[in-house]
Amino acid sequence: MRAHEAGALHGDLGSRGPAWLRTPEDVNALVPQLWPRTVTRTDAGDLQIGGVGVADLAADYGTPAYLLDEDDLRARCRDFKAAFAEADVYYAGKSFICKAVVRVIDEEGLFLDVCSGGELAVALAAGFPAERIGFHGNNKSVSELRRALEAGVGRIIVDSFHEIARLSELATELNKRPGVLIRVTVGVEAHTHEFIATAHEDQKFGFSLAGGAAFAAAAQILDEGVLDLRGLHSHIGSQIFDTSGFEVAARRILELQAQIRDARGVELPELDLGGGFGIAYTTQDDPSTPGDLAKRINKIVESECELASLRKPHLSIEPGRAIVGPAVFTLYEVGTVKDVDGIRTYVSVDGGMSDNIRTALYDASYSATVANRRSDAEPLLARVVGKHCESGDIVVKDEFLPSDVQPGDLLAVPGTGAYCRSMASNYNHVPRPPVVAVRDGAARVIVRRETEDDLLALDVG
Repeated sequence: MRAHEAGALHGDLGSRGPAWLRTPEDVNALVPQLWPRTVTRTDAGDLQIGGVGVADLAADYGTPAYLLDEDDLRARCRDFKAAFAEADVYYAGKSFICKAVVRVIDEEGLFLDVCSGGELAVALAAGFPAERIGFHGNNKSVSELRRALEAGVGRIIVDSFHEIARLSELATELNKRPGVLIRVTVGVEAHTHEFIATAHEDQKFGFSLAGGAAFAAAAQILDEGVLDLRGLHSHIGSQIFDTSGFEVAARRILELQAQIRDARGVELPELDLGGGFGIAYTTQDDPSTPGDLAKRINKIVESECELASLRKPHLSIEPGRAIVGPAVFTLYEVGTVKDVDGIRTYVSVDGGMSDNIRTALYDASYSATVANRRSDAEPLLARVVGKHCESGDIVVKDEFLPSDVQPGDLLAVPGTGAYCRSMASNYNHVPRPPVVAVRDGAARVIVRRETEDDLLALDVG
């Protein structure tokens, strides 16, 4: 499909919105599955989170701001831990990591995945037990691997033959025998965006199953005896709603497990099926509960193990988005409203692609609501855009807002806990927003707002 000259998101000029988007009966109504659990709308119409009104939060902390419902975050941790009671639940730190969130993950008894030296540094600075950390990444540096070994990281997910050699040399030098999993590309193409489908053959991650590289990696590790091969790892993508992909992935990776057993006499004790569980960004999304996911995934693994005459390995999963994504919404202030007659209405806010690149990068869909008041005006199909000098700077492609939306209104966009702050930038030298955690009527900054002084401090010229 040929791209539009002004950017891919302008190829729908004159759009009346996607087919799934329906005119709401009440433009003030909140769709529960889109919002953190403590979010309510008062009789006056303003949103509250954790018992605190968004107008007060905007006055105290400014906009844009990421507002995190700590009770919601903890509840989602507990839901996954209870549902996968016989498995290890690794929170995928790449979705969003900071010291306060790491401490919550620790307190709720979850494990933690990191995929860079920086994420590992945050985890260690927060006091997270190193033995409950897993280290991902397709190109871990020598210094990153050394730090992981010295810290006593519980498992390292190896991603290439070069990494096996690099890690083995370091382990010998440091007299360590780290536990490792082999990341396997199982040839499953998840029903998700091309950029976040990670198990098909033509991509950078892992050892090919079909080409024999995954078996060769296992054989090499077992032959050398330097690393402790604990099991296999598969991750088929992100924002996945259909568990059939996990069924195919489990079948193929357990076939490899049986091949290793038959050829080498070793039955690996662990299996990680990754994460990527989808969440609701709009009314078109219907995510599974942790309980449903656990039931289906356990059934899949038990069935495939029985067919292959394997003992069921100890499972682990890696939810990130499904834990932190729904626990956060972003609060903006409207600056301008522009009606392009016969085409669309643009509602400009004081953030944009620097605090949420996912719409531009993945063509992601979001929802929005006016957060500071109730409106009796008719619904208006609008596009929420940012302040950046880029025509693709779109936050919400299509949403019904009250037709009296105006400068000074507060606008809330739910589902922004995963990847929005993690992928935030300083495009146009805009400082990144704060993350404010709210609980039991109190708010606290857990990641402060950047300032222009912060930006200038890095500019040593």
